[in-house]
Amino acid sequence: MDRREFVTGAGLALAAGMARGETTGAQPITGVRQQWIAMVEKTAGPVLTALSQRRLKQVMPVECKPGQEESRRLCTYLEALGRTLCGISPWVESGDSGKYAELAREAIAAGVDPTSPDYMPFGSIAQTLVDAAFLGLGILRAPRELNQKLPEKTKQLLIKGLQQTRTQKAGMSNWLLFAATVEAAIEALGGSWEKAPVELALAKHKEWYLGDGVYGDGPHFHADYYDSFVIHPFMLAVLESPVGKVGVGPELAEIEPKRATRYAAIQERMIARDGTWPVVGRSIAYRCGAFHLLADMALRQQLPEHVAPAQVRGALTAAMQASLGARGTYDSNGWLTIGLAGHQPSLGEPYISTGSLYLCLEAFLPLGLPADAPFWKDA
Repeated sequence: MDRREFVTGAGLALAAGMARGETTGAQPITGVRQQWIAMVEKTAGPVLTALSQRRLKQVMPVECKPGQEESRRLCTYLEALGRTLCGISPWVESGDSGKYAELAREAIAAGVDPTSPDYMPFGSIAQTLVDAAFLGLGILRAPRELNQKLPEKTKQLLIKGLQQTRTQKAGMSNWLLFAATVEAAIEALGGSWEKAPVELALAKHKEWYLGDGVYGDGPHFHADYYDSFVIHPFMLAVLESPVGKVGVGPELAEIEPKRATRYAAIQERMIARDGTWPVVGRSIAYRCGAFHLLADMALRQQLPEHVAPAQVRGALTAAMQASLGARGTYDSNGWLTIGLAGHQPSLGEPYISTGSLYLCLEAFLPLGLPADAPFWKDA
């Protein structure tokens, strides 16, 4: 597969004319926000609706590399749940998501109840640590709707599930932050958390900082989007949690927001006027989720001084349309397919399956901002 096909696919997706930062700003602002909500409902709706009915395993396809089907079925459903909630949780927390708050709580209940046909075996394979962490980050981003309002039985089962992922040891990479985030979520839910994974994750990432907002994924530089997919957003959440006060946490808490802001500036400049961006590294099929960090900093209202919120709104909208708007992105039943702009199955690594693809929703974090925030109202 020639990765440059993305440009062609994106051009088709943008034929209606979404020039980066121009037509977006000229449209009625409520129209742009509603456009985002429509994309979220189209993408997240099938996952949460099926889970609320306890039918996800029955209806969600498992697209993956040939030969990986058995292992992916152990984690793909947790991936779909965790990555979906990680992306839409600020919108759910805002109180503006209508039915989606209750759907999210019912989806969590379906995944942690051992009697449910959609029960998710936390800790069964290494990948479940990753997506327990995405689910945990979603919980941290919605303390009222996805923590305080969870039924107590569901909360206790969720704590147990998160704790079961401790059997999977994180390697010396961004995975250390997954283990730390799981502990942060356990603490937030009222469970017994462990200090060692948090201390190790923070100490190693202090050591792995390379400069200019960039961390190594481990001790070495990697030309990919993992500073955005994982490292900055997860580290910020851990450092803001009570668990982040251990070890070098207080020191990192002083400097990490500045580093994240710098990397957000780099990310904003990566998005071209037509919504395309440099296709480098792995996990290309996460589509516009490559801008998780830029979306997070917009939500936090901590964008670089020279980057206007409306500028980011235009950039993210164009990136969403370039990737999610391409023909073939969804199958005939509304499930995401592997690819960057449309259905491009050869872009999926062995660890990629249908559930993985819902990381694209992390680009929608600014829906947690009120409709009258500068991000939405400024031209």
